Amino acid sequence: MYIILRIAIGAIFLVSSLGKLFSSYQNFLYVVQAYQLLPSGGEVLIAQIFPWIELLVGIFVLLGLWTPWALRGALVLFGIFVVVVGQALIRGLPLENCGCFGEWIHLKPQTVIALDSLSLLLSFVLLRNLPRVKKFSLDSHFDQV
Repeated sequence: MYIILRIAIGAIFLVSSLGKLFSSYQNFLYVVQAYQLLPSGGEVLIAQIFPWIELLVGIFVLLGLWTPWALRGALVLFGIFVVVVGQALIRGLPLENCGCFGEWIHLKPQTVIALDSLSLLLSFVLLRNLPRVKKFSLDSHFDQV
C-alpha cells in the first residue's frame, strides 16, 4: 500500500510539472498572476522554476530516491498549494481552473484544495512510515549495495 501511495504522489507531481513544461511558460504565468499573491518579478520567477521543482520532486518520490528529502519536498509543495488555493477561495478570486496541471487537466479550486489536503496528509503518512515506503525503491537498492 505504501509503495502505491508513493508512486501516486510522485505521479501527481510528474503530471503536474509536465503539463506546465509542455506548454508555454506564459500559460502558467497567467495562472500564477490570477492568484494575485506576488509582485510581477516573483510571478515570472515562479512560473519559470516551479514546474522544474515539481518535476524533480515527482521523479525522486516516484523512484524512491532520497525518499525522506523527497517526501519533505512534497509536504512543502502540497502545503504551499493548500495555502495558495485556500487564500484564493477565501478572497473569492474568480478562478474557474486551478492551473495545477497546465492545460492537461482542469480542476476547480474547491476540488483541488481537497485533493491537495489529502495529498499533504498522505505525504505525512509516508514520511512517518519510511521503512515500508522504501520497499521497492532506489533507496532500498542502494542500501543493499
